[in-house]
Amino acid sequence: MELIDTHLHMIHRDRFTYEWTGNVPALASGDYTLADAKALAGGRIKGFIFMEVDVAEGQYRDEARFVHSLMTPGSGLLGQIVACRPEYDEGFENWVEEACELGTVGFRRILHETTDDVSQPEVFRANVRKIGAAGKVFDMNFLARQLPLAKALAEACPDQQLVLDHCGVPDIAGDGFDLWRRNLLEVAALPHVACKLSGIMAYCGPDKDPATAIGPYVDQVLEAFGPDRVVWGSDWPVVNLGGGLPAWLDATEAILSKLSPDEQAAIGHRNAQRVYALPV
Repeated sequence: MELIDTHLHMIHRDRFTYEWTGNVPALASGDYTLADAKALAGGRIKGFIFMEVDVAEGQYRDEARFVHSLMTPGSGLLGQIVACRPEYDEGFENWVEEACELGTVGFRRILHETTDDVSQPEVFRANVRKIGAAGKVFDMNFLARQLPLAKALAEACPDQQLVLDHCGVPDIAGDGFDLWRRNLLEVAALPHVACKLSGIMAYCGPDKDPATAIGPYVDQVLEAFGPDRVVWGSDWPVVNLGGGLPAWLDATEAILSKLSPDEQAAIGHRNAQRVYALPV
């Protein structure tokens, strides 16, 4: 099975500050490098897209420049999704222009840990549309309860590709299926939104077997978006909170084995190549 990972994090503490990891004991120390991810994957992932790691404010541009320096021939890094601040006009267009020279295939603003009003003003939406005008993707990261905000943002940006990260962050540990499903279907009705099959192993909580608990959620994502609007991501190393990368790869193979070879190829790598305009 050929997989392209559209959501690989890397942590280099000698270069950047990751304040959020202080609240996550499993990730509070140590580095997580591309070489580490490759070793854990054991050849089961054929290419990677780096996903910004919410470094300390003021460092995200340097993070993108550093990751670009790692995109050497044979590295396996096919592109990166960089951080941005669409809520501010000053310097935004200049950053989009520079980022497009750094192997950038998409942009992201962490929204599930901000106040709900951040993504709603017109300045935010206009700047997201500038990302689309540059031919790049905007990854949306919202909690399940915030999915109406994702819908509103997507409706305001109808002419560009958007990707909903982590299946819309369902509260699997809290049995939050019904609210999540209702809101997810609203977002899935918009044809320019794709969904990233990633992250959900970490939302199961310690009392559930992740591989079993995610089943109804994955089935709903596939039903809502269809195999042509789903991309795959590891969410490494955050996936360590839900069994680790090898376990998520095993679960992925079990999930995709139920589909046709064409559907497996679409979710595994072909959609990623199309959505993020990757080199084939």
